[in-house]
This record gives sequence, structure tokens and C-alpha cells, in this order.
Amino acid sequence: MKVMSLIKPYRIAMIIAWILMLIELMVELVSPLLMAKIIDEGVLQADLHTVTVLGLVLIGISLLAFASGISNSYIAYYAGQNLGYDIRKNVYAKIQRLPFSSLNQFPTSSFITRLTNDVTQIQNVLFMSLRIALRSPLLIIFGTVMALFVHAKLALIFVVAIPLLVVFLIFIMRKGFVFFQSVQKKLDRVNSVMRENLIGIRLVKAFYNRSFEQNRFVTVNRNLKNTTMKTLRFIELTAPLLLLLMNFCIVLILWYGNREMSFGGAQAGEIVAIVNYGTRITNALSMLTFIIMAFSRAKASSDRINEVLQMEEEVDVEAQDSANATLKGAIEFKNVSFQYFEDHANAISNLSFSVQAGETVAILGATGSGKTSLFQLIPRLFEAKEGEVYIDNQDVRRFPAQVLRQQIGYVPQESFLFTGTIKENIAWGKREATMEEIEQAAQDAQIHDSIMQFPKQYDTIVGQKGVNLSGGQKQRLSIARALVRKPKILLLDDSTSALDLKTEQKLLEAIRGYDCTMLIITQKITTAQHADLILLLDEGELIAKGTHEELLSTSSLYQKIFQSQNREERKENATAANK
Repeated sequence: MKVMSLIKPYRIAMIIAWILMLIELMVELVSPLLMAKIIDEGVLQADLHTVTVLGLVLIGISLLAFASGISNSYIAYYAGQNLGYDIRKNVYAKIQRLPFSSLNQFPTSSFITRLTNDVTQIQNVLFMSLRIALRSPLLIIFGTVMALFVHAKLALIFVVAIPLLVVFLIFIMRKGFVFFQSVQKKLDRVNSVMRENLIGIRLVKAFYNRSFEQNRFVTVNRNLKNTTMKTLRFIELTAPLLLLLMNFCIVLILWYGNREMSFGGAQAGEIVAIVNYGTRITNALSMLTFIIMAFSRAKASSDRINEVLQMEEEVDVEAQDSANATLKGAIEFKNVSFQYFEDHANAISNLSFSVQAGETVAILGATGSGKTSLFQLIPRLFEAKEGEVYIDNQDVRRFPAQVLRQQIGYVPQESFLFTGTIKENIAWGKREATMEEIEQAAQDAQIHDSIMQFPKQYDTIVGQKGVNLSGGQKQRLSIARALVRKPKILLLDDSTSALDLKTEQKLLEAIRGYDCTMLIITQKITTAQHADLILLLDEGELIAKGTHEELLSTSSLYQKIFQSQNREERKENATAANK
């Protein structure tokens, strides 16, 4: 799909708009001829009847042009706004269908710019195409032809000058396209810095780094301003050059026309008509500079949007009877290797393990050991580079994404909440969830009592990203959102780090009542020791696996972690006892 294909539904509206525009153009081309006749046959001949009749005709066709212009503007506005709506809808839908790996090709700020500023440029240029973009070049062409019809010798000045100006304008348009691509990239950068700052505003204030952030924004904002000014200076330079040349042509016409009148080779009305055509052509050429600027920006914006529309979508499979069955939750990794980018090291290397349905698995490892990468392969957010991932003895690639992911509850490392009520955030995990199901999920996630303390309880509005909630509350709401869908596989990516030990134990105990396989990434031995299986990762490799007791006797690294955390726990207990 390309942007141009989205224009097709508005072809009839566009044709009607162009017909109305042609009516306007015809009136504009005929008006100087009528003016010439009024002067030569009416005013100079003192014929009031001719002046009255032709004057009424001129007023009549002017009213027709006015009505056509108003109707044209309405239709052009309708087509432009609807095209913008369609582009935004299709691009947004496309982004939803992209594989997780493709979303990393552009920063979030770039997607936002494409959905807003770039779409605006395209819908504006469609409006302009239906209103003035085609009218201006046609006026230049037919205005010159009509001028030749009125007086060929005088009009030859236009025939020489206008082709040179058109070549110049084509050069400007090509250069403008390159410049405006640079402008859009600078705008992406401004949006990126602004977005980062607003998301991390708490941290900025906590570190009192507002001066640094202001300077960073001023830098990218200045770069955008300078690039835009440079581009506009280049484009705007065309207008005075065009006016200078066309005004020089009009002066030549007046000078040469005066000579022709002296020898009887031209009439006053003809000269007025030629000058009138020259003025209209000058205005059209001036308008062309504005049109070229708009088309240059729209071309750059169209290419950026087409980049998104032509990206490869997530590969899915058709629903099959075997894949549509309810998952049991058995998971197996067979010699799995995975990397995010081809020129990067493996995030996971030759990983093999198996989990029976209903078991609990704890995954330990240092930062960057591949724990989150392992999680993301299960719901097929990413595809394994080598090896296979199985669920219920079936390759995950054979499951339709919807069938697979609707039965998986995923709680990411960073708790993300949407703007809306607490009830809506929990129900986001299951759109048709009843109030009873929502409350049950909240109780199991150990957040129900906290919710009931809010004045509006489940109707309490959650600020953007849960800004009005504590870290532990956000984590528990995220877990409730996963639990409400009664998942067959539950993935908790370090999702209990902000919880105290007692709350965490209650939470895990409640989850064990669910008929699901649970994988939990954790740094706490107290959490891991109750799991049916513990996986110990280091730099993407599985260096040990087994139960808590087995790893204590076989893994030196696990022993060190256990002893270290035990010492810390004893210190904390001693400190608490002394108090």
C-alpha cells in the first residue's frame, strides 16, 4: 500500500472539484477579453448600451466563478481532511501489525511525527491540488495563449520568458525536496528530546537537571529553526525573482504597446487585456513558488509515510483446529539462539530446557544475561534465530498470534499503565471482563485493599503511566491486568521487585491457585527457592538448572548468590531487632 492508493476513494470528488476550478479559470481567462471590448467598443465609442450589457455579463460570470470557487473549496476541504483521516488510520493500523523487531527501526518520536506533521503536509497538498495547484499552471499556459490571441506581437514577450521561469521552478522543486527531508528529520529529533524529557520529568526534577535538559532542547530546537530558515530562504528567493522578471515583461509590453498604438497596430483595450493577462500570470507564478514549497514538503512526508506502509508485517499463520485448542502450558526450548540485530552478539545462545504444564519456573541472572529475551520468544514478540520454541509440543510459529497471545499473561519489567480508571486498566487484559472478575484479579494481585482506600475506588483515574501511584501499586495493577484473562502461561518479568516479602509471598500463593504455568524473572532467592525449576543464566547461556536444593549442591554461582542474600537478610533482621 502507498499513500497514492488512499486517494482513489475521492476520485469523483476530485473530478467535480477540478470541473469547478475550470469554470473559475474560464471566467478568469474571458474577463480580460470582456474588459477589452468594454474599453474599445463601449468607453472609447461612448456606447453606454455596450458598456451596460458587457458589464452585466462580466458581473454574471464573476458571480458564477465565486459560486464555483466556494463549492470547490468545500469539496477540496472534504477530500483533504478525509484523506488525512484515512492515512492516519492506515498507518496506525500498520504499526499495530508490525513485528516487534520492526518497531525498533524508527524511534517512537518519528512515528508520532509521521502520524501528525507528515499527514498534515499531505492532506494540505491535496486541498491545494484541487484548489490552486492545477489552476496556476493552466492559467499560465492558457493566459499566454489568450494573450497571443489578443495581440501576438505583444504576447511573444511571455512566450520567451515563461519557459525559462518554468525550468527555474523545476530546479527549485528538486532542491526543495532534499531540504524538506532534512527539516522533517530535525523535527523528529525535537519530538524525541521533548518526549524523553516529559516521560522522565520526575528524574529531571529529582536530579535538578532542568538547565541541562533546557540546553539540550534549545540545541535541537535551534537546529530545526536554522534548517527550516535555510530551506524557506531558498524557496522564498524564487518569488522576488519571478516578480522582477514578470514586471519587467509588463513594462516592455506597456512600452511596446504604446508604440503600436502610435502606429495603429494596437488598441487601448488590447493593451489593457495583455497587461491584465500578464498580471494574472505573474500572480500564478508567485503562487507556484508556494505550491512548489508545499509539494516539496508533501513529497518528503509521503516518502516517510510510505516507508511505514511498505514495511513487512508480522508473519502469522491461519487458524487450525490443533492451534485453536486451549493451551495446557507446557514449554520447551530446544537449542535456541537469538540476537536482536545481525551485527550484534547473541542475546541467547544454545538454550535448552523444558517445563511441564502448571509448573513454576524462576529465572535468575545478571543484567544482560538474556532473561527478558527468553520471555519475548514465548509469545513470539521476536523469532528465534536458531532452534525451536515449543508450547504443548507444537512449534510456537504454528500458532496464530491471536490464539497464542490471548492465553498468555505478560507483565513487563517496566509497569505501564494507560490513562483511564483503575477498572479500565485491569480490564485492558480482558475487554469483556465482568466487575467480579476485575475485583478477583485485583484481590489475587494484592491490590484490592489499596484500591478500596481511594475515594473513587475502582473508578479512580490513573495518571499518564500511573504517575499518581507507587511503584508497588503499578506492579500489582499490571499483574492484575494479566491475571484477569486467566492465562495458561504467566510471564512475570521482575514484576515483584517493588513488593515487600510478605506481599510477594501472598501474591505468589494466590497465583498458584490459577491453572497456569508461571515463569518469573527475579533477583530474590526467597522467591526462587519455592519454584519447581530454577534457571541460572549468564551472558545468554544457561549455566545451571534445577531445584533450589539441587543448585545449592551443584552450582557455585548459585551458592554465592544465596550466601550473599542470606548475609544481607541477617543484617536487616539484626538492625530491625536493635530498633
